[in-house]
Amino acid sequence: MDLDALRFADFSKLSTAVADWTAMATKLWELESDARGDMGGKAAKANWAGVNATVTREFIGKTAKEFADAATEATSIGNILRDTHGELVGYKARLNEAISRALEKNLTAVGTGDGGFTVTVNVHPDRAAKGHTVPEHTEADATAFRDEVQRILQGATESDTTAAQALTMLVDQTPYGFSDAAYYDRDRAADAMKDADRIAKLLKTRGDDLTPEEFDKLNSDLARYKDDRLFQEKLATTIGPRGLLDFWADLADPSDGGTLQRSRHDKLGDFQHNLSLTLAGATQSDSPAMRTWEKDMVRLGEERIQTRGSQVYGYQIMSNLMRNGDWDDRFLNDYGNALVATEKKAKLPAGYWNGGIPPVPKMNFTGEDFGRDPMTGFMKALAGSPHAATEFFNTTRPTDNAQHVLGDRRTFDDTPLDSKDGNTAWDATGAALVAAATGVDPNSATRPDDLSHEHRQVLDRSLKYLSERGDDFPSEMRDDMAKILSTHSDVVHHSASSLADDENDPRLLDRRQLLEVSKQVSRSQDAYGMLNEAMNHEMIKDIHADHPSDPKETLLRSGATVGFLEEARYEALKTDKDDASWNAKWLYHGFGGAANFIPVVGDAAQRGIDALAYQWQLDEQARINAETTRQNGETFTARERQLQALADEWAKVNPSGGNSRYVLTSEINGAAFDGNQKAQGLAGDQ
Repeated sequence: MDLDALRFADFSKLSTAVADWTAMATKLWELESDARGDMGGKAAKANWAGVNATVTREFIGKTAKEFADAATEATSIGNILRDTHGELVGYKARLNEAISRALEKNLTAVGTGDGGFTVTVNVHPDRAAKGHTVPEHTEADATAFRDEVQRILQGATESDTTAAQALTMLVDQTPYGFSDAAYYDRDRAADAMKDADRIAKLLKTRGDDLTPEEFDKLNSDLARYKDDRLFQEKLATTIGPRGLLDFWADLADPSDGGTLQRSRHDKLGDFQHNLSLTLAGATQSDSPAMRTWEKDMVRLGEERIQTRGSQVYGYQIMSNLMRNGDWDDRFLNDYGNALVATEKKAKLPAGYWNGGIPPVPKMNFTGEDFGRDPMTGFMKALAGSPHAATEFFNTTRPTDNAQHVLGDRRTFDDTPLDSKDGNTAWDATGAALVAAATGVDPNSATRPDDLSHEHRQVLDRSLKYLSERGDDFPSEMRDDMAKILSTHSDVVHHSASSLADDENDPRLLDRRQLLEVSKQVSRSQDAYGMLNEAMNHEMIKDIHADHPSDPKETLLRSGATVGFLEEARYEALKTDKDDASWNAKWLYHGFGGAANFIPVVGDAAQRGIDALAYQWQLDEQARINAETTRQNGETFTARERQLQALADEWAKVNPSGGNSRYVLTSEINGAAFDGNQKAQGLAGDQ
């Protein structure tokens, strides 16, 4: 800050800017309230259908959020400008006060024109007016005055510079929109950027040579700033993609004999978690610096990063730093497409992703897996970003991602210390697939809303590639496909109860693929229970809400779906007939968070659900000790209570149907048998 610029500064324009931004923020918050409460509220309550259900509602939701982001950004800018104005006015007053005090000792400060200043006497003694003496001063007085002016100018410079940096980063984060980064004063923004710079340089220069105390401080700082947008971007861009990969490779490799892994091994998971949140937040910025960072990180994925004792691929390191947080959709798809292309080209993971000999034993500290399979961490990131997941599994160029991940890819055991656990890559892939097909993070408490054409596309593609695996269907994904089929229960029920293939029916799934996947789902008790509970809800909802030209259609379709599900159950039992656990395969206990994927029915229908669920469980318990044989004859004894409950519910909804309970029960039993026979044909059974 130039001496004369501060001394004679006119801050009236800055004061006006503060007032203008404050007024703008106030107005934007009013608009945000209107958009959220009025427009958004009406959109949420509307009974959307067709294009409106996917396009208009989404547009309104995004528009309401844009008002919130605009109001937040305007508030942050106003707060930073207000603090900066106050600080600069204060520094100006302090400077002039210091100069006034110095004049009493015949000292003054003069700018040198190059941003500097010099301390000199105000009036030379030889030039004093006749009869006047000038005040005296000591060398210490001059030094103290010089230091005070220097401190004031440095403080003003920092205030002005950090405010400019914060404002620039805020605006650059979203060139075509508004940032949701909230700052209540300039100091917080300035401190965030200074701490990010300090931490990034420390990670880059020290690596795992950090002392335990330094490590603890870094971990605490990362946790404190996990939601700070400016901190996140500053840290990521300062350390850079290569610096980040070098740091984690160095930290993970214990071959250098460093003490940090041993002394803080129980803290490494927390540190990885906090660093992942920070990096995820950084990718939400659309600034040129972060776009370059993302491109460079994708490019470095194929490179081998040298540690002191081995080598690891960039994908392996970065994927382990992607396990938490909300990652930018564009970055996730660029990264994922490149990862799939690399695996296809190198025929990985058949090579077990061994970057060096000996391999780095462990790169992940947040779970049981060693972190050698980069698909695991990437899929965990994808599960937290449903829009990105949907795009990823529907992408066919440059490679068909779903075909590679769900069909062709062969995983390896990344938890060699536990032979009884599941495969973590399949676990993560299942969660990502749920997000892609339902539009929600399966780890959240969010219930799926309107399903789009893209969600249906993911369902179709997943049925195709997973059904082709046959009995090699990953057991870790049975519950995930149960969630997906439950969410899409409308088309599942429609397809399971269809009489024939019909290429002109857009609701119809491939029934052979559906049967095979339903069979694989039915090999797990919880997944089987979830799928059947969802179908029970859907059948009751159909009986209450659907209005075909002939009401009997809902009765017969319910029977046909029951028959279809019984065939899937039988095929599963036949496959696992040597599995002793099937002898006690039914103790229904609900599915916790998975209930979010079960269809919602109205109050009137819920009473029917309760009755149906009870009868269905009685059927399941009754056959625990039964042999694994197909039920023959037109009376479907394995599910006779379930079918009776469905018939009773249909009669309640259609009191003028004119049929007795006996006739209705006979008809739904016949439909179940017919549906079972058709499913047998789809399965190829004779």
